[in-house]
Amino acid sequence: MSLFKLAYEALMCNEINEKIRLTNELLNYHFSNNNVNSKSTIKKILVPGRPIKPNLVDFKGSPKRDSSELGMIKNIHAICHIEFNSINLALDAIYRFQEMPIQFYIDWIKVATEETIHFSLLRKYLQTLGYDYGDFDAHNGLWQMTVDTDYDVLSRMALVPRVLEARGLDVTPSIKNKFKHSKFNEMVGILDIIFRDEIGHVKIGNYWYQNLCSEREIDPIKTFDSLIKKHIGSNLRGPFNTEARLLSDFSQTELDYLEHPELVNTN
Repeated sequence: MSLFKLAYEALMCNEINEKIRLTNELLNYHFSNNNVNSKSTIKKILVPGRPIKPNLVDFKGSPKRDSSELGMIKNIHAICHIEFNSINLALDAIYRFQEMPIQFYIDWIKVATEETIHFSLLRKYLQTLGYDYGDFDAHNGLWQMTVDTDYDVLSRMALVPRVLEARGLDVTPSIKNKFKHSKFNEMVGILDIIFRDEIGHVKIGNYWYQNLCSEREIDPIKTFDSLIKKHIGSNLRGPFNTEARLLSDFSQTELDYLEHPELVNTN
């Protein structure tokens, strides 16, 4: 079976354990020019494979997460939902963009399998607390951005790893601190693993974004600014984790742009 068919099968699988198994099978995929050149029909996917629960709601309708015990558990569930969606995000990048170099697929297989680890760690911890993934409502914002950028690999690399995943680098330290001073301090170790791996995921996104901008001979900052305006409509809001973003290969010029987007010359 071709790489793209395997990725599609994993992407569209609704059963959690089977999705994880299929995703991890991609690690053993034997690459050759022949099997990567065997293309699949690319379909628009409005709804990827996922279990019946959680019930998906508008972002404003997602569960309120305060500092109560139940609020902290809802927060764990929300992070678990992000990691489940991130499996699908990586699988879609493999399946959808079928004209990329082999290293692109190796990179995104790595991302997908690491996301299965993150999800499994969080789900197992939820289960020790007497809950499971799907017990609370969740929002669909992550997948919506995937749908919105399915027309172009450059747009996908610009906005999913460099915006959505990079936002995780910004907020994880404060989230970790809240768990550290609660009865749920086991989350600190889990978040450390996720944070370490997400630096690598954002780094992969940065590499391919810069590579594609160079290939197309376009300015990466002006292009990023135009994509932010097109898909998000407003400037990204900080605070930004400068240290983590530098480790994930954001340049200082890009960090300056994030702090002062109004200074970008779009001419």
